[in-house]
Amino acid sequence: MSERNTVLRSVHDLGMAAWFGGALMGAVGLNGAARSEARTAAETSRIASAGWNKWMPVNAVAIGAHLIGGTGLLAANAARVQTQQGVAASTLAKTVLTGAALAATAYCRVLGKKIELSASDDPREVEKAAVHPVSLDKARTQLMLMQWTVPALTGAIVVLNALHGEQQRPLQQELGMLRRAMSQVPVPHLTHHC
Repeated sequence: MSERNTVLRSVHDLGMAAWFGGALMGAVGLNGAARSEARTAAETSRIASAGWNKWMPVNAVAIGAHLIGGTGLLAANAARVQTQQGVAASTLAKTVLTGAALAATAYCRVLGKKIELSASDDPREVEKAAVHPVSLDKARTQLMLMQWTVPALTGAIVVLNALHGEQQRPLQQELGMLRRAMSQVPVPHLTHHC
């Protein structure tokens, strides 16, 4: 009933693993190390920014891999999404969470760049920061919140991946398709005559 999509699934899952793991490690390890090693808030920002800048290209590849794998899996399982009860709902939920995780990741980058420019010693970057002044305290607070939002959202996507795996079991596919078919059968309305 189901085909093997090992390459697509691997690209999808490895991309998500790196996205989730990198976000969690950054929030816990990188930011924690920057706070404990730096002497000033500006130095903390510079250390954290340097680490996040090193991670950014890897994260972009991970996100791209996850999206490519997910798109391929959706195409490969389109019939099951349409016919098996519950699969469309979990696919929609996963799509919404992925969009939210993408938005949160992008917003983290915007906030991080603003903080990085404001904390820089480079006159050109200080000049760029002056063009778009920010409240550093507000930006740092928002960034801290968003950096925990990304692993929360990507972790929820991992849970939905597990649900999708369970939904692909042969018995689950048969029951889901039977339930969907039964929900499409018209039920005659009984009328009572007294």
